[in-house]
Amino acid sequence: MNYVDGFVVPVALAKKDVYVRYAQEAAVILREHGATGVVECWGEDVPPGKLTSFPLAVQCKEGETVVFSWITWPSKAVREVGMAAFMKDARLAAMGDMPFDGKRMIFGGFQTVVET
Repeated sequence: MNYVDGFVVPVALAKKDVYVRYAQEAAVILREHGATGVVECWGEDVPPGKLTSFPLAVQCKEGETVVFSWITWPSKAVREVGMAAFMKDARLAAMGDMPFDGKRMIFGGFQTVVET
């Protein structure tokens, strides 16, 4: 089954266009390094919680929303090689700083167990 890298990041509402362009460019590079898909979802109905929520998880500030995204790989082995190559790719460095606060990003790798 597929392997998935999942991400949740806070992004300033005013930087939506910048974020989308950055994500589109990164997706091209990821696909070239073996990813089978890249999905970026802009938060529209993401209520703040009292105990836990997407906004709380990334410490969303006023004027920010949450982006929920994932990268699909054919296997963890392909992901290990592909992600390492992506991080070393000169095109990624040329894109400049990420348009969000990477310190507040949450991420992880997941083995797919059900897919329909």
